[in-house]
Amino acid sequence: MKIKLLLTISLSILICLVVGNFVFAETGGNTQEIENLNKQISQRKQKIKEMEDAISGYEKSIKSKRTEAVSLKNQMTILDNRLAQIEIDVELTETKINKSELEISALQLSIDDKNNSMEKQKNIISQIIQNLHIQDQKNYLEILLTNDDFAEFYNQVKHLEDIYTDLGRSVKTLRTAKEELDTKKAEVEERKLSFEKLKSDLQNKKLDLKEQTNYKTVILGQTQSSELKYQTLLKNLRAQYQEIESEIRSYENQIRKRLESEGSELDVDDSATFLWPVPSKYITAKFHDSTYPYRNIFEHNAIDLRAGQGTPVKATKSGYVARAKYCSTASCYAYVLIVHTSGLSSGYGHLSKILVSADDYVHQGDIIGYSGATPGTIGAGPFTTGAHLHFEIRKNGIPVNPMNYLDY
Repeated sequence: MKIKLLLTISLSILICLVVGNFVFAETGGNTQEIENLNKQISQRKQKIKEMEDAISGYEKSIKSKRTEAVSLKNQMTILDNRLAQIEIDVELTETKINKSELEISALQLSIDDKNNSMEKQKNIISQIIQNLHIQDQKNYLEILLTNDDFAEFYNQVKHLEDIYTDLGRSVKTLRTAKEELDTKKAEVEERKLSFEKLKSDLQNKKLDLKEQTNYKTVILGQTQSSELKYQTLLKNLRAQYQEIESEIRSYENQIRKRLESEGSELDVDDSATFLWPVPSKYITAKFHDSTYPYRNIFEHNAIDLRAGQGTPVKATKSGYVARAKYCSTASCYAYVLIVHTSGLSSGYGHLSKILVSADDYVHQGDIIGYSGATPGTIGAGPFTTGAHLHFEIRKNGIPVNPMNYLDY
């Protein structure tokens, strides 16, 4: 009986240890460090909100200035606000990166605590099961025969059943802890992906800042701070833009009429969506972008994609080349126009090199040229602040938002 009593006590102690160990899971050895990290995370969140409010303020100021008459002074004010906005955006992204690093560290410490706790729980449960196995060597009949009265037998059996019930609860709690651990691990992986994206965004935003700075320098250099020279510059840029637009419409109409008369087919065995023309999906200027630097000259009827000078440019959809405009000077705007079915066409601008010719049939994914747009380089044209690809889609000759057609 003493052995049975000792076994019962040991089992009870082990059950208490399991319960106590689950409490430890919530107050592990890294608790203080995790709390410190959470305080830092909270501080970063407040800083992020303040910077987002500042960016919003600059955006309102820019919108207000855009309603005023076009002048060099007004344009410089808009640029200064835009530069300040991007500078804060760069700092904001750096703060988000720092916050993400802190969150990953806090999660990792929490995972370490949970792992240590679960290992202890597993060992304790294993000991309980071993002791129960010893107790189970006797069946109920043997226990009944070794006890002096029925009440003692009943109490012993009932106590064993309670221990089994507690053990079941402990195993269930351990399973829940394991699920929580898996959730935390998945959250860490998600944070790491977000962290990598933020780092990429930071590099792009630094390039955005550089391009806007270059644009301000170019405008001041071309106008020499003269309002008269600035208005003359705007007039010349508008004329060049209208000339390019008329040329695109004319060439698209010509090739569609010719293909129709010849009965030529387009987009044979082609994908239903447009592929991205360059590897990067980072958009430096959106369709009808309110922050576009030349918006006081013309609406931005395309998207600009980040692409380093000389990046291969692919046909986003199969079709016939309606226009391949080659250039030998920086002031000339080099581009390729491809027509597709359903009245759609795609345009690729600021190319530094073109590999196709008018009337060529290109398949989706074929390299048609190489990106450019670095100011002062061949084919960049007058409407550029830095290396990128100008990409547009037209429906029946009218520019539409490419994001509605790209495979995103």
